[in-house]
Amino acid sequence: QVQLVESGGDSVQAGGSLKLSCVASGDIFSSCGMGWYRQAPGQARELVSRFNNNGIASYAESAKGRFTISRDNTNNTLYLQMDNLKTGDTAVYYCGARGGRCPPSGYWGQGTQVTVSS
Repeated sequence: QVQLVESGGDSVQAGGSLKLSCVASGDIFSSCGMGWYRQAPGQARELVSRFNNNGIASYAESAKGRFTISRDNTNNTLYLQMDNLKTGDTAVYYCGARGGRCPPSGYWGQGTQVTVSS
């Protein structure tokens, strides 16, 4: 059974930092492209950062210079270090496994809430 379990969401003030974690089950770490996505109220889910199948990281423009994605393949854990948080970063953050040998629908975690206040 494939599971993605996120943690680390919290309420912080603008300028603060958070580190999100996602523990994955199964062999999806080696089969799929792993990444972080977010969805703010009333908005579509959007990519924040992800690794492609070659292990190359990419970032949304809004995340560049502030967020860092990393992974621990031994423990099947994906991380997102978020620094200099802004109120516009407020959203539910999801760990997603897509592409590669994943099924077309991919896999998603349950999400973790990040709230940034001014």
